[in-house]
Amino acid sequence: MRVSADGRGVVSHVGSRLLADVAAAAGLPQVFDAAAGHVRQRRSAHAPGRVLTDLAVLLADGGEAISDLAALRHQPGLFGCVASTATAWRVLDGIDTAGLDAVKQARAQARERAWLLRAEAARPIPTLTCAGVAVPGLVIDVDASLVTCHSEKEQTAATFKHGFGYHPLLAWLDNTDEALAAMLRPGNAGSVRHEVARDEWTH
Repeated sequence: MRVSADGRGVVSHVGSRLLADVAAAAGLPQVFDAAAGHVRQRRSAHAPGRVLTDLAVLLADGGEAISDLAALRHQPGLFGCVASTATAWRVLDGIDTAGLDAVKQARAQARERAWLLRAEAARPIPTLTCAGVAVPGLVIDVDASLVTCHSEKEQTAATFKHGFGYHPLLAWLDNTDEALAAMLRPGNAGSVRHEVARDEWTH
């Protein structure tokens, strides 16, 4: 990539283009399309896999609703042709429970591909240092986090901090700050140790 400071105009969200490139290199649009391609309507020019990938880039860019796709759609020179809010909604609405499981498996395939690309580029997983001591292996941090909702949604509840929303359980790889898995829970779920089957996690 070449960066220049003598161009004209301002391009926002340019960092998200790099994330979209990583997703493309990992084959995320293709595996998503294999998992959710059946929801595509004949009149739509947008493949569901590409729509889901754009939504993932949107979330990483700080978006909070599918209408925020406008931030990507308004820069076709940077992000290409991005689906409308209505098209994105139809894709999401067409994914049932079985389809969601397929999307999770597709994401796991793309993650594996991304890790293989990292290895091919001779970029090892960083070693975590704690209190000045190197910790061998991979360190997974499991913790709960409060997510505030400003209106009633499915499974929301009052939180112990007198707020309202969700209290999901999250797993992070401390070595790379990578989100590995999450389990959605209502806001009144406790932060104490939670016994959970492996298939309950959203990988």
